[in-house]
Formats: sequence, C-alpha cells, structure tokens
Amino acid sequence: MPKGSVSLTRSIHPGQRMADAWLDAIHWNPDGLVPVIAQEVGTGVVLMLAWMNPESLRLTRDSGYAVYWSRSRGRLWRKGEESGHQQRVRAIRLDCDADVILIEVEQQGGIACHTGRHHCFFRQLDANGNWGEIAPVLKDPAAIYHQPSQTHE
Repeated sequence: MPKGSVSLTRSIHPGQRMADAWLDAIHWNPDGLVPVIAQEVGTGVVLMLAWMNPESLRLTRDSGYAVYWSRSRGRLWRKGEESGHQQRVRAIRLDCDADVILIEVEQQGGIACHTGRHHCFFRQLDANGNWGEIAPVLKDPAAIYHQPSQTHE
C-alpha cells in the first residue's frame, strides 16, 4: 500500500453489511445514542446539540441532510421536517474519544432553533449569575410551525 494510504479493509461481524462497519468506531451510550453538535460551515457558530442513533447517522450520511433521533418523540427527526429549516451536511467528524460527533452544516432558512433563533445557545451567564438572552428571535415560532406552541424541534 502506498505511503499515507489508509486501508478500508476490515473484518465485519456475520450479517453486518460492509457499508455499515464504520458505525462500530463510535462509542454509543447505553441508550444506543451519540451526542451530535451541529456547527455552521463558514462561521463556525455552534447551532445546536442533538442525538443520533446508528440509523439516523446512516441516513444523514446517505441523504446529505441532518437526521436526528428525537428523544422526546421517540422517533427519527429529519431536521426541518416541520419548519423547513433543513441542515445540509458538508462534513461528519468524530471526536478523539469517539463519543461525540460534529457535523458541519449549511443551515437553510437561517434558523436552527425551535424558538426562531439562528442557534440554540442564545442564553449567556452574566457576572451576577443570571441567564441573559444574547440572540434575537428572527421569526415567531408560531409563524414557523403555524401553531401557537413552541414545543416543536
């Protein structure tokens, strides 16, 4: 093998598809999930944290769009399925401990948070120990989801 090349050959478990062997490198938690950080391509802004299971990660890789596992819904959640704010995935990275995934995304519609903000990390702790909002609401969640509730994505 040429210098600097990586061998993609490895043994797999009986019945396991070779295409899914890459999932074995991930240290899934006892619930079969891994935390996923969505980071905006270009700006480096951390948009959100969500969870994936092997199926959602496979679907994310195959489709090129973020698919998460919704713990509250107990099902796959295609980001933007209700809001239209999909995340086009440009890269999938695994951290040094193999227990956190970072996906670099293009955030469609400019809104990643169900509160109508660009990102979910809009609260910042101040010197007095209070959480202050540091990012504006870009669009009313009721208008995004066509409902008065803010309990979606």
